[in-house]
Amino acid sequence: MTRRLFDSIYAPLAAALLAVATLITCIVVIIGPTLAIRRELGRFGVRLMLACIGVPLVVRGRAHLPSGGCIAVANHASYIDGLVLTAALPREFTFVVQNGAAQWPIIGLTLRRMGVMFVDRASPKQSAQLTRQLMRRLKNHQPIAIFPEGTFKSEPGVLRFKDGAFVMAARTQTPVIPIGIRGTRLLYGGGRKLPRWSPVVVHMDAPIMAEGSDHAAAQILRDRARAQVIILCAEADRDTATAENQTNAPPESAS
Repeated sequence: MTRRLFDSIYAPLAAALLAVATLITCIVVIIGPTLAIRRELGRFGVRLMLACIGVPLVVRGRAHLPSGGCIAVANHASYIDGLVLTAALPREFTFVVQNGAAQWPIIGLTLRRMGVMFVDRASPKQSAQLTRQLMRRLKNHQPIAIFPEGTFKSEPGVLRFKDGAFVMAARTQTPVIPIGIRGTRLLYGGGRKLPRWSPVVVHMDAPIMAEGSDHAAAQILRDRARAQVIILCAEADRDTATAENQTNAPPESAS
């Protein structure tokens, strides 16, 4: 009863505050003069947005991040995961997200101004081009962040990881950083239109490397990273339930 009463008051108030804070952050980022400044403003803006709705953000394990190139892979539970990970990771990270986000009013422009790279899963040619661009960045020791599930469902659980990130990691011998995000599903997941209060924790683990550069090594790396992400985010393994759908999905190159 107490929780329902709290939610009935918190949800509309938090939604209004979040909308205002998001708009202000987007405008500030869009007019930022350089990419480094825009990314730093974005990181600060996300923390401000969460603070405005009383949500603590706890980041653990940042010491595991290497100084050079790496691929951060995290579970995907809600639309705000990208925002949370933006605040948690250093500004040097380039994010790879679905191309649909590029069309969102104001948000799409903000993402482009922050150097986000978009993947079109319906276009193998575009995916291949993006993969080559990302591999060049990795070879130049630039870190990237990817949600290898590619999407999320309303039901708790980690879906099958797509191969793209791990193929790139194996071919370039780049370390993979498993990351578990907790709290965002309760905060703004499951198709919820209004937020529900929950603390958010981002837990980064030690880097892992592929033991080879071929596809088999990439798949082993994928499974190792996924197992660790499941532990870090404390959600169930939903691979068995989704394997049939994933088998019929189009090939993925970058997420």
